[in-house]
Amino acid sequence: MGFLALLSGLTAIASSALVAAAPYGGPSDLDIRATKPCQFNSLTNPTCWGNYSLSTNWYEDAPDTGVVREYWFTLVNSTISPDGVPRLSLTVNGSIPGPTIEADWGDTVVVHVTNGLANNGTSIHWHGIRQKGSVDQDGVASITQCPIAPGKKMTYTWKATQYGTTWYHSHFSLQAWNGVVGGIVIRGPASAPYNEDKGVIALTDWLHQTTDALYDTASTAGPPTANNGLINGLNVYGSGGSRYHTSFQSGLSYRLRIVNTAIDTMFKFSIDNHTMTVIANDLVPIKPFQTNMITIGIGQRYDVVVKADQKPGNYFMRAIPQLTCSANEMTLNITGIVNYNGVALATPTSKGYAYVDDCNDEPMASLVPYVALNVGDASTTDVLELGLSIVNSFFKWTINSNTFLSDWGEPTLQKVLTPDAVFDAQENIINLNETNAWTYLIIESQLGLNHPFHLHGHDFFVLGQQASATYTDVSQLNLTNPPRRDVAMLPASGFLAIAFQNDNPGVWLAHCHIGWHTSQGFALQLVERSSEIKPITNTVGLNNTCTAWNTYQDTTGLIQEDSGV
Repeated sequence: MGFLALLSGLTAIASSALVAAAPYGGPSDLDIRATKPCQFNSLTNPTCWGNYSLSTNWYEDAPDTGVVREYWFTLVNSTISPDGVPRLSLTVNGSIPGPTIEADWGDTVVVHVTNGLANNGTSIHWHGIRQKGSVDQDGVASITQCPIAPGKKMTYTWKATQYGTTWYHSHFSLQAWNGVVGGIVIRGPASAPYNEDKGVIALTDWLHQTTDALYDTASTAGPPTANNGLINGLNVYGSGGSRYHTSFQSGLSYRLRIVNTAIDTMFKFSIDNHTMTVIANDLVPIKPFQTNMITIGIGQRYDVVVKADQKPGNYFMRAIPQLTCSANEMTLNITGIVNYNGVALATPTSKGYAYVDDCNDEPMASLVPYVALNVGDASTTDVLELGLSIVNSFFKWTINSNTFLSDWGEPTLQKVLTPDAVFDAQENIINLNETNAWTYLIIESQLGLNHPFHLHGHDFFVLGQQASATYTDVSQLNLTNPPRRDVAMLPASGFLAIAFQNDNPGVWLAHCHIGWHTSQGFALQLVERSSEIKPITNTVGLNNTCTAWNTYQDTTGLIQEDSGV
């Protein structure tokens, strides 16, 4: 039996009375075992980090607080009803989203993961965390580790060398979009003041069937229409469910950390009648700019500050799917409520802002990094042509005519450390061995679809982004303090040009963050400074996880039916 058939036949372990996670207000005593080294004051530059500040180039240097933040996650099968419709899901500590990881810039984060899932491997990826010197902690099944077998445990350890907002999710098949996701908040300096941090606002599309059950449909007839969308794990559907709500006090300013955790939906986010000051994209502080609405692609994050400067009342918080690149039954009804203190909570009557439905990133000119860095000349320029083919009636994405395929039981990291290992063309490997040299990747597409492109192990510089165009030469690129982030949109029938320095030895996945597309082969990997990887890899832990997984897979006859990531 293949993995795609397993989930739909499972019996839920937890009670159907289980509800979505409470609004993000910080981890409980069960989730965190450390005390902050100092009190964070968002209205001034914090003094927690000595000589480190908003002006620090965190790619070269970062503080070390000596504090360890320790969490315990157990993944379990659950039946949940986040919008009033019960369905089988896979959860972290029984909820969706899972607990938020909170840390300060310079802390060390330790997460103990127990795989309590029935008939499912797992791995947890810490999206956007560079994993400098810790490639084996990146959490990508078939790339940096074997999946964690059912009943087994794995401890991940990584350093918070950057600060801001990100998220974690399973990187095993389509498991993330069955519920294995959660937020990450790394406290640090901010480029605009605020009074209170409201934490993560997680946006996602939601399907009333498991993604596994829908995979064949998505791979033969195109992505299914999402039934709903959730804000922090909540929304209404028909007469069921409830809306997420948060409270404002007049005159105060609030930081919201917006994360798009969807499988196939780009959102426009807004709060009726309120203006947002945008202070970060992904994990990069930017020069603040104001807007009524922010466009957020899959995997992207925006930190915004909102002032409670309207007449006290109730206002809709809106996450609007962009129909140019997705479909949703609840297009204009994915909402939460901002409630002013002293006013009874009620369904708002506020009106949303007018908008143009599109799937474009925020303009590059708006996303100016606070720490200005320029791009050097490339020693490697790879032009990657995206394509789409049909193999045995299934859609398969190709890069330079190769559909990505890796092996759960023999991850690339393990192969790189094996003398005379042979790599198949379908592993889509780019070797980068020049120390600190600049690499340019040009991803081109003649297809009329947008794709959120994500790179592990690096922030990248967005050099150029143009729809209905072809890359010809460097004159089309901006090398002077371009935006930096870890997810950017490849425009329809156009190109995306990115750059990064070869400053992080490891094996790093790059892929479309539309879940269907990753499983259908839209991925490649970078083997960076291969001779330096072994000394920074816990080979004992890597091999032990693989031994347990391969024993489980051989015993059960589980068959890998997707790309492996």
